[in-house]
Amino acid sequence: MYLTDAIYTANMNDHQRAWFRAEYERARKDEVVGVLLALFLGCFGLHHFYLRRDMLGVLYLIFFWTGITAILGFIECFFMPGRVRYYNASQAMYISSQILATSTQSSATVLCTACAASIDPTATFCTHCGAAITHSALSSQPAV
Repeated sequence: MYLTDAIYTANMNDHQRAWFRAEYERARKDEVVGVLLALFLGCFGLHHFYLRRDMLGVLYLIFFWTGITAILGFIECFFMPGRVRYYNASQAMYISSQILATSTQSSATVLCTACAASIDPTATFCTHCGAAITHSALSSQPAV
């Protein structure tokens, strides 16, 4: 269990926490891998590609023949743990916001126009009276 679990999953139920942990494990990066990439392959900019900073990675690839990128890669290996932690925190915040936004969209209540009973927003017929439900253009679409 990570510290980010407690911070970003405070308003989630158990199902949402499990969903968060699965998505976070898939998206998170390892600090040791970042340091090793910067130390040994920093001249090619692979540590930037690892953190999805593609423009800097391409810039390093263009100028790797100068030797300057090797020096920068060695210096940047000391900054990689902080950069990886920042990347992981931003990924956790994004995943958490998407999960919480999805849950608030799906929990919106829709009322039947015929009998005024609350129904599922994705339903096409009312379970109380059987009337067909017409969704307006402003109503939320079901998540795919």
